[in-house]
This record gives sequence, structure tokens and C-alpha cells, in this order.
Amino acid sequence: MVQQYAPPVNVSPFIKFSRWSLLLLGIAYGSFWNSRYAKYEQKMAPIWAKEKEERHQHLEEEKKRRTEIELKELEKLAK
Repeated sequence: MVQQYAPPVNVSPFIKFSRWSLLLLGIAYGSFWNSRYAKYEQKMAPIWAKEKEERHQHLEEEKKRRTEIELKELEKLAK
């Protein structure tokens, strides 16, 4: 059974204009905020890289400290 659809309805020129206007405004809005966030990311990248390196060093020191504590505990258990 094939379903028959009604013929398409003509869309008002005002509605077409509104749709295209909103689409273009949305693209402009997204482009504006994307450029702002890109500049922010570019400015903050060195700071975040420095923080990442500091965090990595801190984690390495913590790992070494925990390893030393674990080795001392194992030595106590081995005696």
C-alpha cells in the first residue's frame, strides 16, 4: 500500500528570510565565541603546561616516597 502525501505548501518569504537570518546569526555568534576561546587557550597554554609539569614532578616524588615506605615495610616483614 503506497501512501499519498499532500502537495508541499509554499513557505512565506518572511519565514524563509527569518530562517536564513537566524542561521547566519548563529554562525557569526559561534565564530565570535570560538575566536575568543581560541585566544584564551593560546594565552593559557604555557601556564597549563607549567602546571602540568609541576603536577608530574609532584606525582613522581610521591611515588618515590611511597616506594621507599613500602620497601621499609617489606624489610621489617622479612626480618
